[in-house]
Amino acid sequence: MITALDHIAIAVPDFKAAIERFMTDFGLAFDGTDDVPAAQTTTAFFSLPPTHIELVHPLEGQGPIAKYLEKRGGGIHHLCFRSDDIDADVERLRGKGYQFLSDAPTPGAHGYRVIFIHPKSLDGDIIELSHPAEAPS
Repeated sequence: MITALDHIAIAVPDFKAAIERFMTDFGLAFDGTDDVPAAQTTTAFFSLPPTHIELVHPLEGQGPIAKYLEKRGGGIHHLCFRSDDIDADVERLRGKGYQFLSDAPTPGAHGYRVIFIHPKSLDGDIIELSHPAEAPS
């Protein structure tokens, strides 16, 4: 079941400048960075309880975020919902006709298991589901 809004992800073309902006201009606490090789991204998190802001940037200039920035420029990329049982949520949503960008959850930032719902299923928006890593049930 979906339990919370985990984070709002913003695609940024200049990673260092964006981190500095959120720290200096907005005074947000910087939680650090995390490379996610499986998604070809590097991320920076800022806690804003009860949720987070995630800056996403292409890792080594490659991958889906690079293509997104090239096509659309920076901006809100996706919303992430926290799940208490990601496998059950994926199965339930597939049963309702939702399409996903992968067959199963993959490793995400902070060691979480994540999966993205295809934007065709959501009027062009991207939703990520996340859950702390554990063996699939």
